[in-house]
Amino acid sequence: MLEEALDKRPPAIFLLGPTAAGKTDLALALVELLNCEIISVDSAQVYKGMDIGSAKPDAETLARAPHRLIDLRDPAQSYSAGDFRRDALQAMQEITAAGKTPLLVGGTSLYYQSLLGSASNLPASDPKIRQQLEDELSQLGCPALHERLAAIDPESAAKIAPTDPQRTLRALELFQQTGKTRTQLWQEQKQQPFAWRLLQLGLVPAERATLHQRIEQRFLQMLEQGLITEVEALYQRGDLNLGLASMRAVGYRQVWQYLDGDYDLTELKARGIAATRQLAKRQLTWMRSWQNLNWLVSDHPQLLPRVVTAVENFIAGKAVGEGLLALKPASV
Repeated sequence: MLEEALDKRPPAIFLLGPTAAGKTDLALALVELLNCEIISVDSAQVYKGMDIGSAKPDAETLARAPHRLIDLRDPAQSYSAGDFRRDALQAMQEITAAGKTPLLVGGTSLYYQSLLGSASNLPASDPKIRQQLEDELSQLGCPALHERLAAIDPESAAKIAPTDPQRTLRALELFQQTGKTRTQLWQEQKQQPFAWRLLQLGLVPAERATLHQRIEQRFLQMLEQGLITEVEALYQRGDLNLGLASMRAVGYRQVWQYLDGDYDLTELKARGIAATRQLAKRQLTWMRSWQNLNWLVSDHPQLLPRVVTAVENFIAGKAVGEGLLALKPASV
């Protein structure tokens, strides 16, 4: 909903949703009908060569609706939430200056949280420190590094799973870079009002079973499109491993383990579908806690006209109206 009638900040739209909810189709329609430009909020699409498994838009789609913040990094490189915040704010400024409305589309919760968080005082990743930690991760395993973090910064360790190497390494890296814990650094950050007024949309199918069916269909389709071949090219490079954030992405990790010989094709399909469903469940759990979210039923017959009217009103500085108040999805 509109924050205040007299809010003079420029408009921006967030389109959130679990994987396979239909965000891309709705975003493309909004770009074609309204003066919007898409910014990807997806932690896998930032990596080059990871196209099929990240459901990255193809050339035809990009010709219809250019996406910002895709293909930014090689899979061997890191890309933090702080990196995303910097890049997204710059993209939003450029889109607004061009007279368009930024439309941020994706399901990476950490990116949204970083974008709306405080003015970041967190340093960029240090390649030498990160490599040292990556080496220790390979030798000692994530639980051992997590124990080290718990001794340094128990508050952060309590929020990070012992099996989450990306966040564990980042917290240790920050301490080595600054001499301060991740908790201290966050506490020192100063809150600043966000420079855009927001219309936040959360897209979910009416029934959880529908989402599960879409997830299964999409993963099987990715395999048909050549996901194994795509991951095999990454696997054979020799400089990538499952300790990297890129290779831990859902789908990529499962295919990597299949190529390692951990299981057969039947098991790969089962594990890939299960991991994607677990991701969708985590995304929905996070969305339920997100404030000021307008829930939308992705398969509602009046979805597009209602959203278009609401967005038009929002951009014009008017109340979005009651059209968005469709029945709250059963899957929520």
